[in-house]
Amino acid sequence: MSSPEVPKSVLARGLCLLDAFRDGDADLPLSVLVERTGLPKATAHRLLAELVAWGGVERTSRGYRLGIGLFVLGQRVPRHRELREAALPYLEDLYEATHENVHLAVPSGTETLFLEKVNGRRSTPIVSRVGGRLPAHCTATGKVFLAYGSADRLHRMCAAGLARLTPWTIVLPGLLREDVGRAFERGYGINREEAEIGISAVAAPIFDHRHAVIAAISITGWTKHLDLERWAPAVRTATRALSRELARG
Repeated sequence: MSSPEVPKSVLARGLCLLDAFRDGDADLPLSVLVERTGLPKATAHRLLAELVAWGGVERTSRGYRLGIGLFVLGQRVPRHRELREAALPYLEDLYEATHENVHLAVPSGTETLFLEKVNGRRSTPIVSRVGGRLPAHCTATGKVFLAYGSADRLHRMCAAGLARLTPWTIVLPGLLREDVGRAFERGYGINREEAEIGISAVAAPIFDHRHAVIAAISITGWTKHLDLERWAPAVRTATRALSRELARG
């Protein structure tokens, strides 16, 4: 395996260290960070010390973990903060109606990025988390983004290869295009155990004032308990109301 290309600037090297933390990572030893970034050990150690002083990284007994400073900085991103604040009452209403996992997601390349998640003790345990990502082709929110996004996004998704997460993941480009087409026609996307066995979801788009899709809301739960066709109108009603609110703002 070839070593990663080492960035030249100090800023890029610091960002490279932060980017080395992947979904599911907690504490990483210095050796892993050096391996993932390709940075010299002494350089990585020095930059990590500076990141610890700023609050972007925390030192632990097992290595390093991302720090609270990044969370605080992320809360200052105006577009996503305002979207989350506007959407939260709608997410909470859907949760009260279903007692299942309710997500707010935005497109991120060929992935769906979860900005918010509302759930409770009665909700189905699932793998999604705030700040987490999943491939667009196997999620209800992702199919919304593929259906209403540019043809280039769908092309890039198919060209990169459709990873199989479960036996029911759609991995053939032709079948995915058909499914995305159905999502566009009916106004909502459906995931039937394509990202996680036993888990299904329904999602509808959120539009801005130019009628461009900027986000989506989904309801996710056990396939045997979640009536997707029943909850699709509820999700669409919520996203339409939120879209009107955002357009007025």
